[in-house]
Amino acid sequence: MKKILIVDDEPNIRILLEQTLEDLEDEGVELLIAENGQEALEVIQTEIPNLVFLDVMMPKMNGLEVCRMVKQELGLMQVYIIMLTAKGQEFDKQKGQEVGADLYMTKPFRPKDILAKSRDVIGL
Repeated sequence: MKKILIVDDEPNIRILLEQTLEDLEDEGVELLIAENGQEALEVIQTEIPNLVFLDVMMPKMNGLEVCRMVKQELGLMQVYIIMLTAKGQEFDKQKGQEVGADLYMTKPFRPKDILAKSRDVIGL
């Protein structure tokens, strides 16, 4: 079963992403949720999702740190990580690339872009 993990500390963003991706559940995709970086890391280690939408600014552990742990320390290169952030500065993008993020999307995002990218990444 394909799995997508949504990680954001803002409930409205989590809900928006869930609503955007719920159509994929009919196609056999399981949606997982985490509310902070620490929780995200635990879910990633136990579930090994195919795709992670990862907020950058979060309590307990930020998205860049989670991404670095997943890609560099745990070596889970097969987990596709899309960083979500309200900031679109080049500096942030470079930091994202340094920790191994696969893609970078800025908020506010277009739901149809999120859905299309998800389908693309998990092969639907």
